[in-house]
Amino acid sequence: MSGHNKWSKIKHQKGADDVKRGNLFTKLTREIIIAAREGGSDPDGNFRLRIAIQKARDSNMPLDNIDRAIKKGSGEGEGGTLVEMVLEGYGPGGTAILVNALSDNRNRTVQEVRSTFTRHGGSLAESGSVSWLFESKGIISIDAANVDADEVALQAIDAGAEDVKVETGVVEVYTAPENLMKVRQALEKNKVVVASGELLKEPKTMVQLDEKSAMQALKLLDKLESIDDVQAVYSNADIPDAVMASYQEAAA
Repeated sequence: MSGHNKWSKIKHQKGADDVKRGNLFTKLTREIIIAAREGGSDPDGNFRLRIAIQKARDSNMPLDNIDRAIKKGSGEGEGGTLVEMVLEGYGPGGTAILVNALSDNRNRTVQEVRSTFTRHGGSLAESGSVSWLFESKGIISIDAANVDADEVALQAIDAGAEDVKVETGVVEVYTAPENLMKVRQALEKNKVVVASGELLKEPKTMVQLDEKSAMQALKLLDKLESIDDVQAVYSNADIPDAVMASYQEAAA
């Protein structure tokens, strides 16, 4: 199992409480605003907006919130001040980390991200230092308890998926970014209940960590993602299962 997938599961588990949910809705709102600002308010003609809206729905974000975010992005509201940025760095054990952010103050965000790296055994790096270690993928997650994993895999591949992985309790379908919605719709047409579908940065290679470095890496990833302006954090850290279990217990 990749370090990224393990980290995603922790995020989903921790996102259950109200504080984290409020933080998630803020991030989803910003993504919708930027997508609408860049490509217009019609999701049929704006792929990024369509993905952002679906991700918000998967997270049970109220429809009124979604509509307001679209209007802000397509009009002259507060969404116009947001700037996208990708920050790159190194974590414990030499792991690569990508940080996607949306901010109305670039200097503030960079400083906060930099100090978080420094406090937790990492360092901010120059642009281009680690981004080449990641590639864009569409990932569809399905609860394995409710489906025949082999059948879902066949349906997904037939619909254009690149790969399917069955982890503990989860079926993960990997697609090219442009095929994410097409594969998702094909699965849903076959009555497969999709838990989530989103565009992510998947590491091409993983870096194995010992127990100490793995725990440091998890704390760093957690702190980075808790920054208000940070939308998503990606890493190629390969976290040992025992460390992951301990971290999940502490986070519960």
